[in-house]
Amino acid sequence: MRKTTYLLPILVVAIVGALSSIFVVDEREKALVLQFGQIKAVKEEPGLAFKIPIIQEVVRYDDRILSLDTETIEVTPSDDRRLVVDAFARYRIADAVQFRQAVGVGGIRAAEDRLSSILNAQIREVLGADQVTSDTILSEDRRLLMTRIRDQARAQARSLGLDVVDVRLKQTNLPAQNLEATFARMRAEREREAADEIARGNEAAQRIRALADRTVTETLSDADREANVTRGEADAERNSIFAGAFGADPEFFAFYRSLQAYERALQGQNSTMVMTPDSQFFEYFKSESAGGTFFDRPAALPVAPATDEDQAEATPDPAAPEVETVDAPVTATTTAPASN
Repeated sequence: MRKTTYLLPILVVAIVGALSSIFVVDEREKALVLQFGQIKAVKEEPGLAFKIPIIQEVVRYDDRILSLDTETIEVTPSDDRRLVVDAFARYRIADAVQFRQAVGVGGIRAAEDRLSSILNAQIREVLGADQVTSDTILSEDRRLLMTRIRDQARAQARSLGLDVVDVRLKQTNLPAQNLEATFARMRAEREREAADEIARGNEAAQRIRALADRTVTETLSDADREANVTRGEADAERNSIFAGAFGADPEFFAFYRSLQAYERALQGQNSTMVMTPDSQFFEYFKSESAGGTFFDRPAALPVAPATDEDQAEATPDPAAPEVETVDAPVTATTTAPASN
């Protein structure tokens, strides 16, 4: 009975010791076995591992790629335009032993503080180089700058047992006090470009308008020339017809020209014409009892005074017989329209 009483605690202690000597290494981590602070074993492969209970302890580190956001800092490129830069990095623990020796018990937090200092120093060094301007940082060329920052930071981070996988610049802005001046300069440049475009557009518009005006003038000139030619040909044909009519029947021609004179003289234009009743202008208005019809009139018939144009139209045919025209005195008075 006493043996059973002693064996039970011993068995319990043995089971607890056996369980405490076994630990599991996850595939997402690395493990170090420490004895009194000294590294005794490195477990990087996932699975079961053993340690001495109580004397040894296990320290685990994440084996995945970790992220680190740096603090916002100001850099001054070669063109003296200050920029506010905010970056982030991707890193992983490449050597757990060296990492433990470098950061000690501080772990990941201490490592990130030192890595952040390294990144900030490299950002200032690369972005503040002589050949680097603010335009280069803000353009697509900053990919090369980020690659240089990563390579230089990786070389220094190896002493911490870290591998810097990538470095990216999240924000690259001007300081708040410089934004308004920069925006004003950008607006002035855009306004200047707009004024240049407007000036070029006005110049092109003037050329187009001048060409259009020239085309219109040439078209109207050609049209007037063709119209004058057509009008001249028509006038010549009309004069030929008038001359033929005069040669065929001078009396009828005189009657026709008198009718034209009546038409022009008797148009209603709010005017008054005063003439003597026995004027030759009214010869064809007399009744048949007063002198017969115009077919019974002698060849010498009164015709209204003709203008230069009418004289040109009535050029007689040399082959036609001569007709003597007697101009009768005409008294005409034209008065202005009576006021209301």
